[in-house]
Amino acid sequence: MIEQIEQQWLKSFHCVYEYNSFKKAAEQLSLPTSNVSRHVALLEEKLNTRLLERTTRRMTPTEAGEQLYSTTRVLLAALNDALEDVNQYSQTVTGQLRILMPDIPVLAKAVVAFCAEHPAISLSCETSLSPKESLLDGFDLILSYHRGKITDSSWVAKEIVRLRSTVVAAPDLIRQHGRPHKLADLNHLPCISSLTALNGSPWVFRHSNGQLLTQSVKSSFKVNSGNMAKFGALAGLGFAILPEESCTDEINAGTLQIIELDAEPEPLVLYAFYAGRKHLAKKITIFVEHLQKHLSTQ
Repeated sequence: MIEQIEQQWLKSFHCVYEYNSFKKAAEQLSLPTSNVSRHVALLEEKLNTRLLERTTRRMTPTEAGEQLYSTTRVLLAALNDALEDVNQYSQTVTGQLRILMPDIPVLAKAVVAFCAEHPAISLSCETSLSPKESLLDGFDLILSYHRGKITDSSWVAKEIVRLRSTVVAAPDLIRQHGRPHKLADLNHLPCISSLTALNGSPWVFRHSNGQLLTQSVKSSFKVNSGNMAKFGALAGLGFAILPEESCTDEINAGTLQIIELDAEPEPLVLYAFYAGRKHLAKKITIFVEHLQKHLSTQ
């Protein structure tokens, strides 16, 4: 029976009952009087009973109308309260936030700051530099670094921060192998590359015409850590492509030198991935905004 009854019919009936008038009920509901009258008539038709006795002078509820009002008034109020609670929950920063992200200090500080600012959040955080597709289920949001185009996915990708990158090398390595000037020169030089992160191909450049270029490199030192790549470069194990901000001190000290080539290294971009754009929980939108603001000032 419940699937045959429209909630609006019950609301119209309740309002007519309480105001003892179709006209006043219509004003209260911001509906035409004819609509309110039709709702009550449809409700009576589905229930196969008269709910209101109508005369030219007055209108009174029948015994069935009295019973329907008294038994459904509490139910409708409870339903409205439940819907209000859910709506309020979706507009507040609360509940469990499940994140998969790289174990990087700057991200850790940003997440800790968010939780300190929003104590109603219950955080569950897993760390992985290069999450596999099979690991994505069960998370509200995934943070992952990419260089160049990202692969198509059912997840929404939101850019958090873009890190300008540069090719660097230790002075001793440059003296030993010479300074490259073109991308093709990298073919025969020792380089430090990624093991599995960034699809195993971190050497992505952008030509002056905007075209993306991927350069194959020879590597005997493959790592999934930006810090290890930097330390490897400092030790002279190979040329490396790193975010500038991660090696500014070393460049200023002269322990690493910038290598100028005929194409610019593509920036390293941190993306937040989450499922769907519609009805996104407030905790996710506020967390993404927090990351963008926090990391843009680092």
